[in-house]
Amino acid sequence: MLRTLLRRRKRALSSGDVTVTDQPQVRRAVTAAALGNTMEWFDFGVYAYLAGTMGKVFFPSSSPGAQVVSTFATFAAAFLVRPLGGLVFGPLGDRIGRQKVLAATMIMMAASTFAVGFLPTYASVGFLAPLLLLVCRLVQGFSTGGEYAGATTYIAEYAPDRRRGFLGSWLDFGTFVGYALGSGLVTVLTLTLGEQGLQDWGWRIPFFIAGPLGLIGLYMRLKLEETPAFKKEAAYAAAEGGAQDGAAGNTAAEAPATARGNLKEIFTRHWHAVLICMGLVLLYNVTNYMVTSYLPTYMTVTLGQNDTTAQLLVLGTMLLVVLTITTVGHTSDRWGRRPVFLAGSVALVVLAIPAFVLIREGGVLLPAVGCAVLGLLLVCFAGTAASTLPALFPTRLRYAALSIAFNISVSLFGGTTPLVTSALVELTGNDMVPAYYLMAAGVIGFVSTLFLHETAGKPLRGSGPMVETPAEAGRLVAHSRTVAGRQARDIWIRLRHPWAHRHPDDRHD
Repeated sequence: MLRTLLRRRKRALSSGDVTVTDQPQVRRAVTAAALGNTMEWFDFGVYAYLAGTMGKVFFPSSSPGAQVVSTFATFAAAFLVRPLGGLVFGPLGDRIGRQKVLAATMIMMAASTFAVGFLPTYASVGFLAPLLLLVCRLVQGFSTGGEYAGATTYIAEYAPDRRRGFLGSWLDFGTFVGYALGSGLVTVLTLTLGEQGLQDWGWRIPFFIAGPLGLIGLYMRLKLEETPAFKKEAAYAAAEGGAQDGAAGNTAAEAPATARGNLKEIFTRHWHAVLICMGLVLLYNVTNYMVTSYLPTYMTVTLGQNDTTAQLLVLGTMLLVVLTITTVGHTSDRWGRRPVFLAGSVALVVLAIPAFVLIREGGVLLPAVGCAVLGLLLVCFAGTAASTLPALFPTRLRYAALSIAFNISVSLFGGTTPLVTSALVELTGNDMVPAYYLMAAGVIGFVSTLFLHETAGKPLRGSGPMVETPAEAGRLVAHSRTVAGRQARDIWIRLRHPWAHRHPDDRHD
């Protein structure tokens, strides 16, 4: 009994165990991380809205349906290399630091997106044109393999425990702002240049804008400091004999062995967290790419609706998500992550078919309601993902584990959503396939959430508490000492009077 009681007893916190966050630095961290996502999704918004035009520019010999499938196949190819990027950047971020890796991914993303604007067309160089487009997309995919996991890790390790949901939601706020900027720019270009002007040269303009955006993001990320959690983990590793490469000075020969050991530990000791992460990422990203990447093409090519109307409806949906996402993040801090994910999963299963039935109707009002329903479903996952996923893994493995689990799920299920859905619609002739696809994702997300431990308001695994003010830290330390004192008193009473806490009916056994 003594051994059990001592094992359950928690050590009282000291002032050194609690980190008081630097609020200006937190704001800079959130802004810089969100700007990287804005850059990434600016490209996605442009590519989704230009799918029809890009198909004519790079795949002119195909039918309209085949052009869309070919364009989305090139889009999906980038996701096939994302796990490779995660395998490279994730362990690297756990060894040399989050900030350095995030700066590197920003450079690669900006350069590859900017390069698309200079590509020759199929009419100029033939098959080389789509091949060069594919190369640019592969570089983008490789760099984004370390982007989202690193950005979520960075914000989560800087955020106070009680506000991690709210601050994390700003990362995906940047996601949808970027998408809205990209898609809005394409909509303006369509209205001003017309279809022919857009096809001739206008499609290049959005990609040219990516260059300056990337430089701004890179400048901000180079100004960032490393996260408090990583600094403490690196110092601990150094004290323990140099288990961390960048922090403790491992040799180059030892670093790959350390990375292999970490990967083995991820899949042997944390496999359950990996599966939960993959399920939640599938839920979020299938919904995300269905709305952001496939819906504009679905409404124009499959349903035959007006291009401008479809673009404005989806753009309005993105603005709805932007306006509500931080509210959802704040709500998850108060109610918990699990309730938000569970409610969103059930609602996705129930409302997916009605939403697409409304979208199929003519006019503007009913499709707008259907798009708004999908947007509100999407924001349930977008507002909570950035605070939920990093909390699944300990600090020393967080970047690598999250990169691998996130990118495998996105590559297999999220980024392929436009390709698979458009191909199934083309094959079956059933324009309700997208709704069924969303329902399946909702079921998987619901099951994954059932196994999710609540983390709202709690420290990240492997890290001490994070608070906003010294006064809050003092209260937390005092409360911890009080709890530890009560536990010690309880142990003493049980040792001196082992019968005192037994049930009255058991005292004569």
